[in-house]
Amino acid sequence: MLPPDRRPATATLILLASLYCAQGLPSGLLAHALPVLLRQHGVDLALIGLLKLLALPWLLKVLWAPWVDRLASKRLGHHRGWILPLQLTVVAIITTLALLSPQLLFERYFLLLIGLLLLVNLAAATQDIATDGLTVRLLPERWRGLGNSLQVGGYKVGMLVSGSGLLLAMDWLGWHLSLGLVAALLVLMTVPIWRFAENRQLPFQPALAEPAGPGLLLRHYRGLLLQPGMLLWLAVLLSFKLGDALGSPMIKPMLVDQGWSNADLGRLTLISSLVGIAGALLGGLLYARIGALRALLLFGLLQAAGIAAMAWLVGAGGQPALVYAVALFEQAADGMSTVALFAVMMRQCRPEHEGADFTLQASVQLLLAGLVGASSGWLAEQLGYQALFISAGVLGLLALPLVGLYFWRVARAG
Repeated sequence: MLPPDRRPATATLILLASLYCAQGLPSGLLAHALPVLLRQHGVDLALIGLLKLLALPWLLKVLWAPWVDRLASKRLGHHRGWILPLQLTVVAIITTLALLSPQLLFERYFLLLIGLLLLVNLAAATQDIATDGLTVRLLPERWRGLGNSLQVGGYKVGMLVSGSGLLLAMDWLGWHLSLGLVAALLVLMTVPIWRFAENRQLPFQPALAEPAGPGLLLRHYRGLLLQPGMLLWLAVLLSFKLGDALGSPMIKPMLVDQGWSNADLGRLTLISSLVGIAGALLGGLLYARIGALRALLLFGLLQAAGIAAMAWLVGAGGQPALVYAVALFEQAADGMSTVALFAVMMRQCRPEHEGADFTLQASVQLLLAGLVGASSGWLAEQLGYQALFISAGVLGLLALPLVGLYFWRVARAG
């Protein structure tokens, strides 16, 4: 690991950006491009909806994450030994899809398609454990905000390329060549990790890891939960993004109700996604300057203000300039707050436990947020859009005292 104040080398930043972009490429294909292509080939809506179940490996990866931390390849290195074969597996599957006819895949071989896509998600989710562990080990505390900027930004870029970009390319290049280009990009994203000498730079320290065997899962997470202040930190994780989870799913439905077309929403989504990437980068740079506590409080305040400001847009759909101003502010604040939260999550990770420790925290953070997000539509019907967005902003503000209390407890204990 680098000295605490030394900026990571450019090669390290390129390595991390390439790994997270590589994760975004198959995710964009599955989440954005595939549902459109399936519907164009007449696949039933119920089957398309069931594709969400293919994301189960991302929810369940916490169950095998400790083994990713514990088992290492002597020849390839610890994290590299997981990332390389898994990323090449995704390349092989997407190459296979590119060689097959879409008519056959969406009809006669539909079960084969589902099986291959499940393998893609399983490989990508497991790779994510190793990538997060590598990121924690590579980056000193001060620069973990920047590392998470690369995580958020790289993943979103990958999703844009293989989501919106792939749909655009399909019209010009067709199925085979378009998917072939996605596979080629994944190969390109594999070059930095292929050249990374992990055994020399970050040798595995098995003495610090849990012994493999029965009970590893329980021992691993029990050790994390017994860390000083961890229960209070879990309360921060559960609450910090709740306001955003409550309000953000209803932004587009609100605009649809005010007459926005698919094309209008597509342009807004593209531009706001780019602004979100810029916000993530800015958040990482500011994190290095102002530190963890100030970053969480400031970015959390901006996040709450951004989602509450959506209440101004109720009935203002005919004012595109106002909609863009509020939506872009909200996306920038979301990118900044996400980066700060992920960076502090890395602080809680123990040596040689980084991948699973980060994975458990990420799963906890998503758990309650997912439930709240699922209820947002019902609450919007009961309360109205305006009250929903104001409530979401207030919910975001209520998380900030927990942040302050957590850091006060840590400072007092230290």
